[in-house]
Amino acid sequence: MLKFGVELFSVRDELAKDLWGTLRKVKAMGYDAVEFFWEFNHTAQELRAALDDTGLVCCGWHTPWHYVQNDRLIATITYNKILGNNEIVVPGLPDECTNSKAAWLETAKKFNEIAKKLAPYGMNLAYHNHGGEFQDLEGGLPIHYFFDNTDACIGLQMDNGNAWTAGPDTDVYDPIIRYPGRARTLHHKPFSLKTGHATMIGEDDIDWGKYFKLCREHQPNIKWHIVEYECSEKFSQFDGIQHCIDNLRKLEKDGVIF
Repeated sequence: MLKFGVELFSVRDELAKDLWGTLRKVKAMGYDAVEFFWEFNHTAQELRAALDDTGLVCCGWHTPWHYVQNDRLIATITYNKILGNNEIVVPGLPDECTNSKAAWLETAKKFNEIAKKLAPYGMNLAYHNHGGEFQDLEGGLPIHYFFDNTDACIGLQMDNGNAWTAGPDTDVYDPIIRYPGRARTLHHKPFSLKTGHATMIGEDDIDWGKYFKLCREHQPNIKWHIVEYECSEKFSQFDGIQHCIDNLRKLEKDGVIF
């Protein structure tokens, strides 16, 4: 069976109200892992206790860019070590890191340098895309500027739903083929060309069978398939991630994904 985690940004409002209750509910839905996001609002010991209580594991942390700079890096490593997490994922960058081709090339260089500092601690660095990486910038795509110039250890945390926000002609399958072996975790997010994120996995426009087939062929290092659901107007936060995993398990049972 595929191993599914959930990005807790999907249930951010519930998480803010009740950490332990939210994690217990996530586990009861059938998820085995969670990916935390942004600032460290709890002590690492508190989060580790909550994970141990529920039987969940931490499969990553969407980490602010300033948390991986020299003045914060050791504290970030120490915090994640307590959680048992070795995937440091940067989900967004300041404008000065992304506003030109030269900026992206410099950012790629910085990622390589940070990854070398993380490696002795058994920690990995990855980047999580949004739509801007798939929009033309000076005659090319930022996703290519970045991953063409980062070391093979820099993880590709592809978010297929985010990528398609760049436009209907976006090739959301290209990075999976172009950067083999770079994905250790992936984000699965439903997307409709008509309604955007206001849809559901299995009812959207992503060819999930094709996507998972390409992942099997080109990304042998995937450890976790991470659900992220963003449209609370269509489903409540809990209902959204419940439908996502139910539909993914149905696609798995039917042999569409495996």
